[in-house]
Amino acid sequence: MKTRALLLALTLGSANAAGAQAPPPAVDVTAAAIDAFIDALPKDRISDLPIRIADVGGYKVGVYGVFRPRTQPGGSIRHQTSVTEIYYMLEGAGTLVTDGTITGERSTGNSPNTGRPNFGGNGIAGGVTRRMVPGDVVIIPGNVPHWWSALESDIRYLIFRPDPEGLQPVR
Repeated sequence: MKTRALLLALTLGSANAAGAQAPPPAVDVTAAAIDAFIDALPKDRISDLPIRIADVGGYKVGVYGVFRPRTQPGGSIRHQTSVTEIYYMLEGAGTLVTDGTITGERSTGNSPNTGRPNFGGNGIAGGVTRRMVPGDVVIIPGNVPHWWSALESDIRYLIFRPDPEGLQPVR
């Protein structure tokens, strides 16, 4: 009886291993591709567009290029989603405020990246303020208010968006 149970367990284990899918392949996004992408973005407005979105097996991860002109730091925002945003500053400098509460919060419609509601305002009360320069990284969990309160120059940065909900279209 023990031998039969052991054989059954081994057989089921091998069937599961044989039926397991291989992980998806690695995805490259080169520095040259990033530079070319951000260089092609309009310079007269805030741009936040996907360079690449990959299905990594069970969820998606997006790499977005952002250009933000100094004259348009923008308002505060909160995305009602579990998608985390990881900012990696490439060029320029500015003051980023996170956490706290959006002042004058109102609905701004659905996010073009996730289709989930966005909320905006004219600032953040009680937030954490930090100066961002090239090489800096900040991780902003979903549903956390964030706001570029001041820009010292035009800025270029990447946003990495791990998406456990799978809302971003693969590109």
